[in-house]
Amino acid sequence: MSQSSVKRTAIGIDLGTTYSCAAAWFRQKNRVEIIPNEQGNHVTPSFVAVNDTEIVVGEGAKLQIIRKATNTIFDVKRMIGKRFQDPQLQKDLEAWPFKIIEGPRAKPNVVVEFEGKKKTFAPEELSAMVLKKIKEVAEKFLGTEVTDAVITVPAYFNNQQREATKEAGKLAGLNVLRLINEPTAAAVAYGVDNMGDTEWNKDKNVLVFDLGGGTFDVSLLTVSKKGGIVVKAVGGDTHLGGDEFDTALLNHCIEEFQKMNEHDIRGNPRALGRLKVACEKAKRDLSSTSVAYIELDCLHMGFDFSITISRAKFEELNSVFFRNCIQLVENCLNDGNMKKDDIDEVVLVGGSTRIPKIQQMLKDFFDGKTLCMSMNGDEAVAFGAAILASRLAGETDGKEDMIQDVVLQDVTPLSLGIKAGKNGEMKVIIPRNTPVPTRKRKIFYSSGNNSAIHILVYQGESVNVEENLLLGEFNLYGITLSSTDGVAEIEICFSIDVNGILLVSGKEISTGQKKTTTIAKT
Repeated sequence: MSQSSVKRTAIGIDLGTTYSCAAAWFRQKNRVEIIPNEQGNHVTPSFVAVNDTEIVVGEGAKLQIIRKATNTIFDVKRMIGKRFQDPQLQKDLEAWPFKIIEGPRAKPNVVVEFEGKKKTFAPEELSAMVLKKIKEVAEKFLGTEVTDAVITVPAYFNNQQREATKEAGKLAGLNVLRLINEPTAAAVAYGVDNMGDTEWNKDKNVLVFDLGGGTFDVSLLTVSKKGGIVVKAVGGDTHLGGDEFDTALLNHCIEEFQKMNEHDIRGNPRALGRLKVACEKAKRDLSSTSVAYIELDCLHMGFDFSITISRAKFEELNSVFFRNCIQLVENCLNDGNMKKDDIDEVVLVGGSTRIPKIQQMLKDFFDGKTLCMSMNGDEAVAFGAAILASRLAGETDGKEDMIQDVVLQDVTPLSLGIKAGKNGEMKVIIPRNTPVPTRKRKIFYSSGNNSAIHILVYQGESVNVEENLLLGEFNLYGITLSSTDGVAEIEICFSIDVNGILLVSGKEISTGQKKTTTIAKT
């Protein structure tokens, strides 16, 4: 069969911190189906393991953490698009058994032993391995070549993280049709899932509560039965999720082991790997039982470890994280100028929403409102991404209303601006929660004898740029001062595309001298 005659299918990919999931639209069946991996599971661990002879991705990779934790890589989503010196990344390093060094362009690079030599991988390369695995699994299941995909990202991902995710897709051999925010994809799934509801006769205000393995997003959207989805406000934390809950339990167990045996296991990667797996299992068990047991033979220095964890103890260990989730919900409502009573539906997405305490706190916050848990929390985001992928790839013929009518209007999660003034103030050009795509201009004035202006682009909510994220910088040359007032008039233009990627330009009004740059990875 010639390459040109091979049928291609676009898929939706939920690239998760701990697990990833893929889905595709089946025209013949008029529905979306989740793509199972070789083991028949609908989710695949976002793990990469390097052994003596090969690189393993997925189920087999996660199993290796018990044997060789230093060569088992996870949480790549927490590294991608970040600089090595990022304070949050430095904090994460303390919990990871694998080695991280500062690589080219100040990126974090993972160091492993492969074929008897040290080898380094950038986060984009590691994410690409996971995406390539998903691509191969999808091709085998669908029986077609997969080249196009919509990939989901946390709503609170910044510009570099989005660019790096697109780069990972490219390295995996995928044409990334669109990046879509995870809660927005879940809202698409919700809209399709409820299209047959005969009582749905008006636009609904929907709050999507998306708590996964490594990130938390909350989005406020208006969803119409005809397929319109308008995002009003987003909030979240890219370091809040199941990993935090696991780590809190892990630290508790480390302290208990030290009390019992007077030994600290933090310097034993294999022991930490075994205990991490056991803590994750205990967390999952506590969603359905009141007590979980952790029992590990010969954990460290010949000592066994056995402990009973109650659901109440688990909730106590994570009480601060749980309260943060509710506070972010409240902040999102305020940003969207809505009250609790304005919300028609609270939709739960993400594996960590199975935690009973999370559900109870959310229900109490909304004064007893019944939560929408009808969708599979692990699959809803990939489901919505698959619908958008099929539409963008032109796989519809106008008959499948559930796909044809979907119209999205998203927002930018964080304010964008430049450094201005002697005190290093952040001058916002695009405020957070501005609908995208968008294009905004502002005029600034420069004085002095310099023939060039150095423009620094930031993202964040602080007035002080030093507390925000530097996205990029460029110089605007050929500046000439006005003969009348001794200043130069500079127009700064910010443009955001549908993927949330930022394009910045600067132009001197009098001469027309212009410089344009895409703010990508730095």
